[in-house]
Amino acid sequence: MVARVLEISGLSGLVPIGADLVLCATGSTWAEGPVWLPETQSVRFSDIPGDRILDYSETTQNLTVYASNVEFTNGRTLDHDGSVIQCSHGLRRIERDDHGIITPIIDSYNGVRLNSPNDVIVAADGSIWFSDPPYGITVPIEGHPGEREYGDHFVFRHDPLSGETRPAVIDVEEPNGLAFSPDGSLLYVSDTSAASHPEGGGNHHIRVYDVANGRCKNGRTFAVIDDGLSDGFRVDLAGNVWTSSATGVLVFSAAGIKLGDIPVPEKVSNVCFGGPAGTDLYITASTSLYKIRTLTQDTAIAARSAAPSRRGSR
Repeated sequence: MVARVLEISGLSGLVPIGADLVLCATGSTWAEGPVWLPETQSVRFSDIPGDRILDYSETTQNLTVYASNVEFTNGRTLDHDGSVIQCSHGLRRIERDDHGIITPIIDSYNGVRLNSPNDVIVAADGSIWFSDPPYGITVPIEGHPGEREYGDHFVFRHDPLSGETRPAVIDVEEPNGLAFSPDGSLLYVSDTSAASHPEGGGNHHIRVYDVANGRCKNGRTFAVIDDGLSDGFRVDLAGNVWTSSATGVLVFSAAGIKLGDIPVPEKVSNVCFGGPAGTDLYITASTSLYKIRTLTQDTAIAARSAAPSRRGSR
């Protein structure tokens, strides 16, 4: 591992004084979709154009190929039972990876195929929320050419008990990253439609919605990313949002005020918290995986620690 000494401002109380940015591993084409796996003390993430899933072991500090020919998986999260729920661009679905056994969860809405699910989170009630922009059917190296069969890009909520899948957010042009606030009352959704407008235009901001009874309302702009996109992000226990950008990781307070940034030498795609104490921030950035020590955790780690296991209840 190679450490890079940073000058970090504005993150007192969130990042220890003297914390270094550590290069954990490199060799990806475009690294994305990181999740911390407590069971193996490792970070699993996608190399989307490379069509493979990688595992970085914190114990051995080695990077291994977990699986190849994976149909361009992207974002992933842990279900309450510890299994991995991931987005498949190529198969246009949400699927479960339970120790190498892959099963589909959701692949359609109103009788037509999804676009290319991009990011996924699990709510405290076990419902699965995912974004469905077009990149897996419009970007050749991230999936297969295809049509937008329902004609839009939504954030969906899937109830695994009833089997119902319905739109939860419909006013984001191209929804991407997702996260809940610590108490689950807010849903954050990034809009990366600027990626589809290389000539200019589109959005590069994060929206936030009030959540009640599985429904979202009162959408408003939470923060604008001035350089690059909020491709993926996490929310910590204080409600701060840690998001990707072209130059590093930006941190916004719960009020949407920029607190500071962590410079990264490659374009950042996503982040996740992990490590033995859950306080290491892992960063997928272009070809590499980085990490830096923090003084906080994200809401997903805390929720999993408090939630009862649902293994065997599916």
